Amino acid sequence: MDAAEAGRRLADTDIPFDLALCSTATRTRETWKLAVHEFPHRPKTIYEERVYEASPGELIAVLNETPDDAQNLLLIGHNPGVQGLAEILSGSAEGDARDRLSRRGFPAAAFAVLSFSGTWKTLEPGVATLVDYWAPSE
Repeated sequence: MDAAEAGRRLADTDIPFDLALCSTATRTRETWKLAVHEFPHRPKTIYEERVYEASPGELIAVLNETPDDAQNLLLIGHNPGVQGLAEILSGSAEGDARDRLSRRGFPAAAFAVLSFSGTWKTLEPGVATLVDYWAPSE
């Protein structure tokens, strides 16, 4: 199953996720349940209605509300908003991550890893680096 594979690959990044913001949609909840099972430590999960069918701007507004004690966050949401968010936030990219993201898009269970310095309140377009990208069949 793609969600479990995504969970294994995210766990392999060794990023200690503090928080997961997950859409309230049934499919995202099911995907998250399969993926998080692969994690060595389950992050706090908040099911957030505003993530469902949100635009990149709406997603940034939700992320801007993240408490400062959450350093590493997962967002489990929907396209086209999530792909647009990754593209808008990433002012730079490592390796061929941007090319792969542009080519593959965000099929179910795909993920992008972005990094930025600052507080969640300062998250805005162009401040992040696209560090990694993975999609099923990648």
